[in-house]
Amino acid sequence: MKNSIEVSLENNEEFSTFLNTKIREFNNEHSIHHKNARKKESVQPINIIVTNDEGRWIGGITAEVYWNWLEVNDFWFDKNFRGNGLGDSLLSTTEEIALEKGATKVMLTTFEFQARSFYESHGYKVVGEVKDYPPGSSYYTMVKSLHPEKE
Repeated sequence: MKNSIEVSLENNEEFSTFLNTKIREFNNEHSIHHKNARKKESVQPINIIVTNDEGRWIGGITAEVYWNWLEVNDFWFDKNFRGNGLGDSLLSTTEEIALEKGATKVMLTTFEFQARSFYESHGYKVVGEVKDYPPGSSYYTMVKSLHPEKE
């Protein structure tokens, strides 16, 4: 049997889908948690959208609850609305909704130049760091227990 290796420096959605499908199949076979998370009702989205007086989006949070975890995917809002407690309110609201949906912990990622100190001020801890990513900065994985009294 002879194999062939092809190098492509272009995006290839069909190949990316193929690899993603094969990885999902492998994970489903070896992890009941992965298999169950693929069921439509297992992943519970949370989207909090903030609008201005004119109804235009100025920011918000997208997140998901699965495996009893809240994963914050994106959290941003316009700089003109920062510094007045809006971020605190959005994060707290997201955590409260996640608790109602059964989450016990939260995970998120952030760059050094983004919001590490903001998250730390809300009880998040750095559990992983990739240094010099991007060059001169770091990339952090942060977690928080939503039931710190049980730890």
